Amino acid sequence: MKEGPELWAGFIAFVILMLALDLGVFNRKSHAVGIKEALKWSAIWIGMALIFNYGVYHFMGKEKGLEFLTGYLIEKALSVDNLFVFIMLFSMFDVEPKYQHKVLFWGILGALVMRAIFIFAGVALIQRFSWIIYVFGAFLVFTGIKMLFHKEEQIDPNKNPMVRLFKRFLPVTPEMHGNKFFVKINHKSYATPLFIVLIIIEFTDVIFATDSIPAILAISHDPFIIFSSNVFAILGLRALYFALAGITKYFHYLKYGLAAILIFVGVKMSIAGFFHFPIVLSLLIIMGVLLVSIIASLIFPEKETN
Repeated sequence: MKEGPELWAGFIAFVILMLALDLGVFNRKSHAVGIKEALKWSAIWIGMALIFNYGVYHFMGKEKGLEFLTGYLIEKALSVDNLFVFIMLFSMFDVEPKYQHKVLFWGILGALVMRAIFIFAGVALIQRFSWIIYVFGAFLVFTGIKMLFHKEEQIDPNKNPMVRLFKRFLPVTPEMHGNKFFVKINHKSYATPLFIVLIIIEFTDVIFATDSIPAILAISHDPFIIFSSNVFAILGLRALYFALAGITKYFHYLKYGLAAILIFVGVKMSIAGFFHFPIVLSLLIIMGVLLVSIIASLIFPEKETN
């Protein structure tokens, strides 16, 4: 199957349809998403990704199918870092659970647009300047090493450059106004703290994309495979957040697993001109690292500090 405009148009139409059903039908009214509902939607999104993966495997070949699966797994794993940011932000701004879904919906919609820009820019750079792949590889190794020694820090919204820039043009209300991003008070427009949360989510996704896009470029240079695997990982992120929000703190070794994955794909990218890693081996290594980090977290729980 050739990746013509029909394939791209069909896939984008599918994404738009799913987003419209999500916000306009299944989540038309603001409500707190329970674990049971979140697990159901997580299973649906993962199931659709695997069905799509089978379609890629069947129509585009074994190599493309494995590239999609490996890319999806990498993006899904790296997206766990986003969950910690979401938890921190919603807690800091005291966002009620029933309003969190709307913020994540629009945050993910913006993330899809920005990821598309990053992906096509990255592929274009590699095609035009082949040496850039070594720059991406070195960057991923550096990021992985930095993650190993990085300590979790509280996010200060007032220091976020996007927030500071936004406040220059529009005032922000001191309190929430339900699920509204903007309100009018005395005929004057104000943004609400909920919109500030959305801005920070969009900003942090740009930061995360600088890691995840080079990582998947180490697996595939096919724009459709990269974009579709990113899309499925991101679309399932909200359900994953509500399913895991209460238990992510127990997987404290996962951070080291993600760091190891970044270092591995960085090295893989850096030596691509001299040695070709079989895609099956890459997939097994990534799955093995994730599994070991999760099992280690369960066997050796983090000690509570007084």
